[in-house]
Amino acid sequence: MKIDILTIFPDFFRGPLDYGIIRRAREAGLAAIEVHDLRGFAHDRHRTVDDRPFGGGEGMVLKPEPIFECIEALKMMSRKERFAGNAKESVVLLSAQGKRFDQSEAEKLVALERMVVVCGRYEGVDERVSEHMADRELSIGDYVLSGGELGAAVIVDAVTRLLPGALGNEASTQQESFTAQTELRSGNGPSSTCGSGGLLDYPHYTRPADFRGLPVPEILVSGNHEEIRRWRRRMALEKTMRNRPDLLDRATLSTEDKEFLAQTTGRTIRTRGQDHD
Repeated sequence: MKIDILTIFPDFFRGPLDYGIIRRAREAGLAAIEVHDLRGFAHDRHRTVDDRPFGGGEGMVLKPEPIFECIEALKMMSRKERFAGNAKESVVLLSAQGKRFDQSEAEKLVALERMVVVCGRYEGVDERVSEHMADRELSIGDYVLSGGELGAAVIVDAVTRLLPGALGNEASTQQESFTAQTELRSGNGPSSTCGSGGLLDYPHYTRPADFRGLPVPEILVSGNHEEIRRWRRRMALEKTMRNRPDLLDRATLSTEDKEFLAQTTGRTIRTRGQDHD
């Protein structure tokens, strides 16, 4: 996968791109990531990339010229072509006005062959970039950052780790929080793990089995894989109900899940998704 990042602070990405899964993916040739300095596409003596908005207002806005010229230099397919059919390229504009980025969006982006990420700054980006260059406008959350660089790092990490071969254990991505995994049991018999199904992840424990008088739950050392699966599923349900009850609205829940939640909360659980038995 080819990823291009457009920013006025290219040095910011020296850290996020040089460690962990992203670094391994780059070294393995799974992801080719290039950072482009928008100031290199500004033609005045001061390499100006921002200006005051028409109509007045506080702050500065990124100008359209450097962004348009940078994207054009990348030889992307046209915006019209990207909107038509199953295009394998996308220009993503990061802004506070964008659609909220989540795991399902990451799964859409990883299917691309090329992704261009435009980092906004100051009070935003000239609207003509959104209207005539970008085909996606994304936000990583309902809060305000100084610029899109942090958001770009988040998106690149979330997408890169989904690339086939990026993780040592490919099953890891199926068991993580927010993953829309509908298969709750392994087709090869009992499993000690379970798919997320859109829930938060279950609790994890490692050695030592007793740390400062805090023991690992006995069920995890019982060797009974079916009971371990059931315990983990229930812990995931409890944690989701406690921390992110909104996820239950679209999670894949079995009849057993709903009965457990009803017993735990004392109320009937209804979801928009289909039951899974």
